[in-house]
Amino acid sequence: MQEILFGYKLDPITWAYISALMMIGIYFKFYRFCSVRNLDLAALISFSPAFLMMYHGLLHDKPELVPAGYVWLFAVSAFFLVRLLLDPVMVRRPLLEPNLSAGGLAFTGISLLIFLMANVITNPPERLEKLLSQQEVQGVSNPGYAPFYQFSDFSNEVSSSDEQSRPHVHGNALRVAATRTAIILAHLLVVSGMVWIGFRHFDNIHTGIAAATLYLLAFYTSQFTRQMDHIVPAVFLVWAVAAYRRPMIAGVLIGLAAGMIYYPLFLIPLWCGFYWRRGLARFLLGVVTVLSLLIVAMALSAPDMGVFTIQLRQMFGLWNPFHAKFFGFWQYYDPAYRIPVLAAFVALCGSLTIWPAQKNLGTLLSCSAAVMLATQFWHAHLGGLCMAWYLPLLILTIFRPNLEDRVALSAVQPAWARRRQRD
Repeated sequence: MQEILFGYKLDPITWAYISALMMIGIYFKFYRFCSVRNLDLAALISFSPAFLMMYHGLLHDKPELVPAGYVWLFAVSAFFLVRLLLDPVMVRRPLLEPNLSAGGLAFTGISLLIFLMANVITNPPERLEKLLSQQEVQGVSNPGYAPFYQFSDFSNEVSSSDEQSRPHVHGNALRVAATRTAIILAHLLVVSGMVWIGFRHFDNIHTGIAAATLYLLAFYTSQFTRQMDHIVPAVFLVWAVAAYRRPMIAGVLIGLAAGMIYYPLFLIPLWCGFYWRRGLARFLLGVVTVLSLLIVAMALSAPDMGVFTIQLRQMFGLWNPFHAKFFGFWQYYDPAYRIPVLAAFVALCGSLTIWPAQKNLGTLLSCSAAVMLATQFWHAHLGGLCMAWYLPLLILTIFRPNLEDRVALSAVQPAWARRRQRD
């Protein structure tokens, strides 16, 4: 950004203070001090100290601060996990509009988006994202689609290297442009998806703009702007919620998210429970079709059967959890405790198939965010830091109205009805 605005430099600590003050000024309900909205806002701001401890520890070589930051991060995440699981029972949801008009929020959101996307292009120094990429353990492979990780890993390489020399020395100018363009488009799609959900499903575009602006204000968003493996799955998850009335499209989007990073596979029981009475076959057909196409594409691009087998196992996470390479929270603490956490997570995902018995759009939104948040507690690589997988859904849950009438039976048309309309 210094190349565009002379002398501009906003370090993470300063941005943490500014974003917290802006969140309070725009969203805090001063006339209803003891409200759930204010508690949610305070918890969102509470993520910042965890990141600042990691940033200070990595920048100033104080290693004891990094595990403390992960503990803080997990503590706030645990609060939000409970909050999301309790959200379906919160039936009284008064409309608490932000303190800023829709026009003011739109201007603020667009300005933030421009500055954040300029950061993608100009690569500001000394961000937490850059420091973590320099500390990563070599040879760590995430469960997910191997070609996607190969493409996204390049964006991480670029963010931790000399940006001016790489395109000319290594001839990667086209690939650099492709990764940056993909990241910028992904952020635009997440923001537009949140606005669309507010307009189309919450019947209030002011709420959608407010949710999107809060996402852009979050300290995490400013620090991990370039992480393609964070933001691209978020696009598919947000638009899957936006397209929930179309089971086939929702299934394709959930399948794409699951194919890219594997973890959204655990959303399938929840979404099957939602579509159980109408749309289940179409949803599963969408998921299976897109996963099959991804497997075929991977088979065609693999050099031999051995590589394809390894990539297929990686895509579906088919390996021994005891042999995982840890980087993040479980790097500092005994990974044996990760096994009961994983067992509890699997039990949670299975229970969401039948609970709550009557699922609506609000349930789908909050429980999807809860599942993706819960993956952070056992995610072996940078567990807790992949907040984009659930942050947009979490913020939409905070702002959502009562959606008890948005159930599959009323919101989803039967398959035969479309054929009848065509005839």
